[in-house]
Amino acid sequence: MSGHVYKTKAAMKWTFCIPIVLCIAYLTSSSVRYFVRFLPVDKVPVVHEEIPNLDNSVDDTLEFGSRTDVQTSTSWKAPIIWDGMFDPDIYDQKHKRDRSSVALTVFAVGRYLDAYLGTFLNSSEHHFMVGLPVTYYVFTDVPEKVPDIKLAPQRSLKFIKVERHSRWQDISMMRMKTIADVIESEIRHHCTYVFCFDVDQVFTGRFGSEALGDSVALLHAHYYNLPKSRFTYDRNPKSKAYMETGDFYYHAAVFGGSWQSVKLMTEACYQSIMEDKLNDVEALWHDESHLNKYLWLHKPSRLLSPEYCWDESIGHRSDIHIARLLWAPKYYDTLRTA
Repeated sequence: MSGHVYKTKAAMKWTFCIPIVLCIAYLTSSSVRYFVRFLPVDKVPVVHEEIPNLDNSVDDTLEFGSRTDVQTSTSWKAPIIWDGMFDPDIYDQKHKRDRSSVALTVFAVGRYLDAYLGTFLNSSEHHFMVGLPVTYYVFTDVPEKVPDIKLAPQRSLKFIKVERHSRWQDISMMRMKTIADVIESEIRHHCTYVFCFDVDQVFTGRFGSEALGDSVALLHAHYYNLPKSRFTYDRNPKSKAYMETGDFYYHAAVFGGSWQSVKLMTEACYQSIMEDKLNDVEALWHDESHLNKYLWLHKPSRLLSPEYCWDESIGHRSDIHIARLLWAPKYYDTLRTA
């Protein structure tokens, strides 16, 4: 009899617990994402993953637990690089031993050349991959106006003349083909890695070898701590950039990786852009929308935190310890052509 009573009590206990368990399961799924959107951005829950896959041998020195306030790895175990996670000297020594070299591509077309290029290049000499061989590839419609920059040893500047399109959107989108072409014709013969930048930015802190990896994407400063429901993916099913959901929202102002990976990335984005043009479709955020689609289908091996491209207009964020690259003031009304 006592055994029967024990089993009855146990059954009642589980009967009582089941609704609680179901409730917890429910609240840990889509409803949590719904309520998160109403939290202050500094209070959005941090997701911590397992120790990630290593992009290169020196990544085993990354201290993933040193930043408990942010997500330091992805669901596919790629590292997300934040201040305090890495020893810069170890990374620099490793890449010097490996004789790593970096190509930096930047477009300065039309009024953007006068407004931004000089500041961008001068600041990069102080902060971008210092100590490593760097070749700047400046794409411009007026090469004779490229400013004369004093370069450190092992650094050089090349300018490539490009067509000035009538619409800034086309300039933005067509850069994918231009980058892929110059990688094939020149960069792959001289450089290990490629980083692609928008010109309307200024380096303000170390942007070093810890950022180098096979496929590198940047978390967008305006979206990195928001729920996915607020990411501005292209929602038009007619576009090749169409996405219902994704992993993160990536900023096209900075992307990079090995020359092989960047070549594949830019070629794929260009192909998608051209397919959209044939169908009289234009993605919401142009090349950035296509880049997000590509990086969702082909997961990057390394993510850079918003420290690597920060917008001061966002205001103070406790998780941004250092701003390594800042958005320059935008003068779209006067700089962008119709």
